[in-house]
Amino acid sequence: MAMAFLSKVLFGVVVVLYCVGVVGSHQQDQDDRSAMFALKRELLLSSWASAANDSDYCSWAGVLCTPNTSLVESLDLSHHQLGGNVTSSISLLKGLKVLDLSYNNLQGPIPPSFGNLTQLRLLDLSFNKFESSIPPALAALTKLTSLNLSTNSLGDRIPDELHSLKDLEYLQLSGNNLIGSIPSWVAKLTNLKVFTAYENGLGGRIPENLGSFSPLEVLNLHSNHLEGPIPDSIFHFGKLEILVLTLNKLNGNLPAAIGNCKGLSSLRLGNNRLFGNIPSSIGNISSLTYFEADYNHLSGEIVRDFARCTNLTLLNLAFNGFTGVIPAELGELMNLQELILCGNSLYGDIPTSFLKSKNLSKLDLSNNRLNGTIPKDLCGAPRLQFLIVGQNSLRGEIPNEIGNCVKLLELQMGSNYLTGTIPSEISQIKNLQVALNLSFNHLRGPLPAELGKLDKLVSLDVSNNQLSGNIPSALKGMMSLIEVNFSHNLFTGQVPIFSPFQKSPTSSFVGNKELCGEPLRVACANSLASTRGAYHHKVSYRIILAVIGSGLTVFIMVTVVVLLFMMRERQEKAAEGKDVMEEEKNAQPPVITASNVFVENLRQEIDFEVAVKATMKDANKLTTGTFSTIYKAVMPSGLILSVKQLKSMDRTVIHQQSKMIREVERLGRLSHDCLLSPIGFVIYEDIALLLHQYFPNGTLAQLIHDSVSKAEYELDWPTRYSIAVGVAEGLAFLHHLAIVHLDISTVNIFLDAAFKPLIGEIEISKLLDPSKGTASISAVAGSFGYIPPEYAYTMQVTAPGNVYSYGVVLLEILTSRLPVDEAFGEGMDLVKWVHSAPMRGETPEQILDARLSTVSFAWRKQMLGVLKMALLCTDTIPAKRPKMKKVIEMLASEYAYTMQVTAPGNVYSYGVVLLEILTSRLPVDEAFGEGMDLVKWVHSAPMRGETPEQILDARLSTVSFAWRKQMLGVLKMALLCTDTIPAKRPKMKKVIEMLGELS
Repeated sequence: MAMAFLSKVLFGVVVVLYCVGVVGSHQQDQDDRSAMFALKRELLLSSWASAANDSDYCSWAGVLCTPNTSLVESLDLSHHQLGGNVTSSISLLKGLKVLDLSYNNLQGPIPPSFGNLTQLRLLDLSFNKFESSIPPALAALTKLTSLNLSTNSLGDRIPDELHSLKDLEYLQLSGNNLIGSIPSWVAKLTNLKVFTAYENGLGGRIPENLGSFSPLEVLNLHSNHLEGPIPDSIFHFGKLEILVLTLNKLNGNLPAAIGNCKGLSSLRLGNNRLFGNIPSSIGNISSLTYFEADYNHLSGEIVRDFARCTNLTLLNLAFNGFTGVIPAELGELMNLQELILCGNSLYGDIPTSFLKSKNLSKLDLSNNRLNGTIPKDLCGAPRLQFLIVGQNSLRGEIPNEIGNCVKLLELQMGSNYLTGTIPSEISQIKNLQVALNLSFNHLRGPLPAELGKLDKLVSLDVSNNQLSGNIPSALKGMMSLIEVNFSHNLFTGQVPIFSPFQKSPTSSFVGNKELCGEPLRVACANSLASTRGAYHHKVSYRIILAVIGSGLTVFIMVTVVVLLFMMRERQEKAAEGKDVMEEEKNAQPPVITASNVFVENLRQEIDFEVAVKATMKDANKLTTGTFSTIYKAVMPSGLILSVKQLKSMDRTVIHQQSKMIREVERLGRLSHDCLLSPIGFVIYEDIALLLHQYFPNGTLAQLIHDSVSKAEYELDWPTRYSIAVGVAEGLAFLHHLAIVHLDISTVNIFLDAAFKPLIGEIEISKLLDPSKGTASISAVAGSFGYIPPEYAYTMQVTAPGNVYSYGVVLLEILTSRLPVDEAFGEGMDLVKWVHSAPMRGETPEQILDARLSTVSFAWRKQMLGVLKMALLCTDTIPAKRPKMKKVIEMLASEYAYTMQVTAPGNVYSYGVVLLEILTSRLPVDEAFGEGMDLVKWVHSAPMRGETPEQILDARLSTVSFAWRKQMLGVLKMALLCTDTIPAKRPKMKKVIEMLGELS
């Protein structure tokens, strides 16, 4: 009986508990429903308003519910541009485990009611405008593993109450206004992997036992007021991957225990007060990629153990107290990209060993005591862009081989003891743009006129030498020049009339006793008489008249002979119909029947008559294609244009002038970065000229095939790949508008100053009159070698035919071979030669340009992928060729999901452009590492422990606080635009608004 009674009691208890649970669960469901619909009313999110199932909040964007229930488990409202204070409705979602409100404009204090969300594992409130202090109520969130409050305006101290968050693995408090010291309880978090609190006002010491109890992987505390030594405990577990402590007041030695961290990749300790030697254990860290310890008090010799850090790409020891010679062993660092040793007391020669590094892009040895000569093989590093060796004691002459440094952007050799003349070979460094500084040396002789070819150079300083002669007028070719300094030399004559010279201060020309003209306040003599007046007063007027009379007689006789000769020559040429020079001389101004400029702000700068006359001189010819010849025209305003003269006017709609104008104006409105759209036109005497932007780097054909014979045209794989993608995007855009190109070839792909491809001849398909017959398929469908085989019998230009031509362009990019070449053998062209390679027993590597054989595995894999794409595009059966949108899907990741060119895709591309502007880096570069591009490299910067300032172009580091703030705002915009989820990218209208707010 007793057992039966007990069983009934237990059964009753279970039933009661079940009922309570059901009621409780039902009540929580109701609470979540009320909370979610309240949120919907308050937030007014478009994605929620347009939800297919309005009543099922579990299906709304960013909402995730527990399976088989209506309990909200995860709420992700990041990147939604939310503003104002946080709604209290969120605090009613008691079962919430993930709450992400990052990247919004939320403000006010963090609600203490968030402490009610006791099931939370992740709370991310980063990149908002939260104010006040961190609420101690968050201590109730004892299940939290990740807390991110970065980039807000939170102040006061880090609450001690948060010591209860013992499960924390990620604690991110960076970019706030926190003060006080780092609490000791942080060191006792046994699961802590990532701790970032950079850009705050934290002081005191780093907790002595930080890292003793937890496997720290990332520690970033830069830009605070931290003092004392770096604790050994940080390196205790040996798991550390990123350590960033820059811009503090840390002192003491760099602990030898750092060698325990075999996986450490980024070590940044700059701008502190560290002293002593760098421990030799640094060589144990084979994974080390970045080492920065600039602006400290480190001393001794630079340890040779750095040579064991084979992955090192950046070594910055600037402005310390290092002595001795530069270790030759640094030449073993084949991945080294930047070596910055300026501001020390190093002496001896510049070692030639590391100058052969294939990846070295920046070498800064300035402000030392180097006393050797400049090595002749200084430019053995093929990627060297910044060479800075000023403020040393270097002697000897500047070697002529300096002209081999074709990739240099900046050359600083000032304040040395260099002698001899300035080699004219410097003019071969076409990319030189940041600065050329040879000041404070002992250079002599004339200033080479060839320097005028450096049309990208911004700053030129040759002051304080012994240079002589006139300042060459050829320097007017330096169209980008802003700063000049010719002072304290032996220059003579008049300062050339050139805007950058006249706008320079007088101090840029002083110290040259025989120099005259603006901006100097020394007038130049107008004639020989004014300079030698005393002598001329002694000359007899009778002698002068006799000389003048004799001179006139001779002049008249010579004139008569010349005129007779010219008349005879003219008659002979007229008889032969070849009097070209006289026709041009005597021709009336061209009668322009129609003209227009589509770009409003260029209308005042374009002179149509100048454009017409430019096409009358072969010297202005840039390139000739199947359907047009393109000339260079320089407007009186200085604007340079490309002027396209259409051929075969009998086959175009030129005789239907209104139709032609309508088509050209429509094409002028096409907006795509990779199309060479017309900006205007001129029609005269049944001749049509189309006006385009100027393309300073010529055509893709010139770039590819000149690179085979000329080292300065070396074409690396990232540039080739970027061009291939750009052409694909432009062609896909045309096909989207139902425009089929008539002549896709490397001759018709032009390159702007940044080597961005521009597809030309897009007008021809709309200007060609189909009623006019043709006897040649090439006259309809482009250039030999690019024409698909089906055109021979269809006589019709198609989109698949364009794809074939694009495939030939890819093969040219990959192989650097001409599409038609006798070297292939009889009956063979580039396409057949590549397709038949397996039959010849050749591997893909044997087909590719041999100069690309040394690229990394990642680039090699990418090249083989592009080769596969080229083979698909050049299939003999049109139906088997991919469409251009499919080509883009396979080449460009931002279109991989949509399989079409979209507005969000354009926003992504714009974001990449912003990143290029901010970083001055290529969108695709081997330097980023395997599987990485510019976008991924920037987005992953925080995980590498890099600050936004370290991402930006280093040349922008000296700008004002206001400009720095604006740059960071643009960087934030770029990150939004390059979000991997298209729906999270802002619309261009919003981008304009946000950029306007930054100005």
